[in-house]
Amino acid sequence: MRLSLTTWNINSVRLRIDLVAKFLKSARPDVLCLQETKCIDDAFPLKRFKRLGYEHVALNGQKGYHGVAIVSKIPFESKDIRTFCDKVDSRHISVSFGEKASIAKPLVLHNFYVPAGGDIPDPALNEKFDHKLRFLDEMKACEPLHPRGEDRHILVGDLNVAPHENDVWSHKQLLKVVSHTPVETEKLQAALAAGEWVDVARERFPMSEKVYTWWSYRSADWTVGDRGRRLDHIWVSRALKDAVSDFKILRDARSWERPSDHVPVTVTLEV
Repeated sequence: MRLSLTTWNINSVRLRIDLVAKFLKSARPDVLCLQETKCIDDAFPLKRFKRLGYEHVALNGQKGYHGVAIVSKIPFESKDIRTFCDKVDSRHISVSFGEKASIAKPLVLHNFYVPAGGDIPDPALNEKFDHKLRFLDEMKACEPLHPRGEDRHILVGDLNVAPHENDVWSHKQLLKVVSHTPVETEKLQAALAAGEWVDVARERFPMSEKVYTWWSYRSADWTVGDRGRRLDHIWVSRALKDAVSDFKILRDARSWERPSDHVPVTVTLEV
């Protein structure tokens, strides 16, 4: 079975539901993972998604901030929500696929929205940055995020860290900028290593190639200088490494009317 899956920080699902619909009508992924939905579960635009063919929905929302969701054309077996740093702030949701979706071997999908961390890269001066570092540490220690052997797991989301030199437009200029500081990149890499995850983007593109998924709103024209960062990630467990058949970043979405500052990232797997 071929399974296509997209992750996208939408920066308000209600504000940008027309953009989501535009993308879904064109790309038609089987599963869409959203971050920063910014609405309570009761306000999520369920009817619109169902009209688009996405009848299966798992939500973890809150008013005005954060929020994650998984919408799917194929049914889930189960869903789960985890909290990190003793905060109920809607940053994780997971689902499992199996017999109901005609998938023979179970498949677990985690959707994350890691804290952005504010502007000052010092945990002693910035509580938001301290929260981010503790969150990454808890991801590393979290046993359900340690697939082994034949475990077929996928972890996606806005992880808010650009871990490698060519995941940012200027490594030297961003070393002291939140999202690319050494302490953040080391902690994200530690979480990846602890779970024996495979970073799909860097399996598909050489380390020498610039790869971005986010461009700041602060630039009047995001294409000038192409000052991007790779903040949105798709990881797969080692059992799924050879199942990846395609990977795409829809850069054009950054130029849509009233866009998110992130663009959709899609993986296709033969499961």
